[in-house]
Amino acid sequence: MEILQEETDSKGRFYILIDQQPKAEMTYVWAGPDQIIIDHTAVDDSLRGTGVGKQMLLKAVEFARAKGIRIVPLCPFARSVFDKTKFIRDVL
Repeated sequence: MEILQEETDSKGRFYILIDQQPKAEMTYVWAGPDQIIIDHTAVDDSLRGTGVGKQMLLKAVEFARAKGIRIVPLCPFARSVFDKTKFIRDVL
């Protein structure tokens, strides 16, 4: 399953398409030049329990590391994954 990314001037999202339909997404907003705020995660019921939410967060972490930026996880799901996963906390 491929995780895609799209971005406008101040907002972006990581998402998964199935049959050309978005079935999962994690949205973020830029908070200055050096950090993003993850504000929402949604996963279609057909994908619940498959780990796609965590996969999207790992893609966001990869993005943050590549850009040298920080992530502020306001989304409860993203916050819980950071709380449980030590090796990604370097971008907080």
